[in-house]
Amino acid sequence: RPLHRPSVVLARLYEVRMRHCLKSPVARRLAIAISSVCIYSSALAASDEYEDWTARFQGTYIWQTKPGMPAAYSGPNSLQASREISYTATATAFLGMRTWQGGEVYLNPEITQGIPFSELTGSGGFTNGELTRTAGNRPKIYRQRLFLRQTWGLGGGDEAVDADLNQMAGTVDKNRVVLTLGNFSTLDVFDDNRYAKDPRVHFMNAAFMAPLSFDYAADARGFGWGFAAEWYQENWVLRIGRMTGPKEPNMLPTDFQIGKHYGDQFELERAHTLLGQPGKLRLLDLRNSAVLASFKDALDYLKANPDADPQAITAVRNGERIKYGAGINIEQAINDDLGFFLRAMKADGRTETYAFTETDGSIAAGFALKGAAWGRGMDTVGVGFAHNTLSSDRRKYLEAGGISFFIGDGALNYKPEQLFETYYSLHVWRNTFLTADYQRMKNPAYNADRGPADFFAMRLHAEF
Repeated sequence: RPLHRPSVVLARLYEVRMRHCLKSPVARRLAIAISSVCIYSSALAASDEYEDWTARFQGTYIWQTKPGMPAAYSGPNSLQASREISYTATATAFLGMRTWQGGEVYLNPEITQGIPFSELTGSGGFTNGELTRTAGNRPKIYRQRLFLRQTWGLGGGDEAVDADLNQMAGTVDKNRVVLTLGNFSTLDVFDDNRYAKDPRVHFMNAAFMAPLSFDYAADARGFGWGFAAEWYQENWVLRIGRMTGPKEPNMLPTDFQIGKHYGDQFELERAHTLLGQPGKLRLLDLRNSAVLASFKDALDYLKANPDADPQAITAVRNGERIKYGAGINIEQAINDDLGFFLRAMKADGRTETYAFTETDGSIAAGFALKGAAWGRGMDTVGVGFAHNTLSSDRRKYLEAGGISFFIGDGALNYKPEQLFETYYSLHVWRNTFLTADYQRMKNPAYNADRGPADFFAMRLHAEF
């Protein structure tokens, strides 16, 4: 289809506007690149009914600021009390092709750049779920995913598959078995939710992209090697999977001893209709096996060595330990435009964090509303609340002045960390969205002597 002159004029005007509106050079370059490619690539759009191969892209820039906040004291891993600025910029290619009957292979190279608040310490809920993938103010490229997806049909009628990121348009049997094998994220397969999942398009805080106490095995960026098997049967889905974790908790190098150190997931999903509206219920279990420190051992070490490094967890990693967790995930449409979500999970809390956040119990709930009522059907308003808690063992360790990987104020006046987030996502052009976001965090790092902290953000996201 030929590219009409008005689209070219609009692209030029949008580029000029971005140059004047965005002060950060990184933000400006990313915004211009995203908008220009989105507009010009629309002329090359192909049929979405069936694809033998796919090449899709996304770009996201998130800018956040935190004004100064009250703090009775601060420690080595505290959220800074002074004003801070944080940002992330990511650009990802989603490349895939069909290999044989039911087989698909995908590769995702990604470029990242970004600076977190307080070097990513000082809270249970990361204010931007993209932050773990970025590491500094210079762009870095890495292989995010490389995996095979194999589908075996079991009948039950045809089901359409829409074209999407890492998904080619076509049809599959409603009843089927799907195997994902290779380098990917546990969250690619488990704990989905249509209203709260992706910090690039939904809520930004990590508390809404997964249960914060879901300490799933992954490297520091959130990815690993392993497999996930799914069995779809009518309105039911059963999922099991095993993934590699890091050699050391929360670090980047991968431990490939998947028979000895791993994260196992088990999920049961049931689709239903309630008052004429679709919904899903998911039950999730977690079992990790890794070399981890127990908080009881770390506390005993601190008491026996009062002059030792307060990050005592590094001194008592002395063998394999098992960590358990269980949770529930609900998504429910209320009408065509309004949806509700809820996640809750509880981990045993005896050992240090393996690969996610410093949380042992978490619950998050909220609503997402499309803007059809005011003539903006592709806009979205979101409101969410999260309540995060620590186990008794972890709490005692922190109260004694212990430091863990992400948190440690040197003391602890314990109260649950509470989060409120709201956003408005404005549809700008085709698959380009501009989002304004606000978060309020009470008791950051579970400490009533610090905070509350406020966070203001803008996000530009595009897919093509």
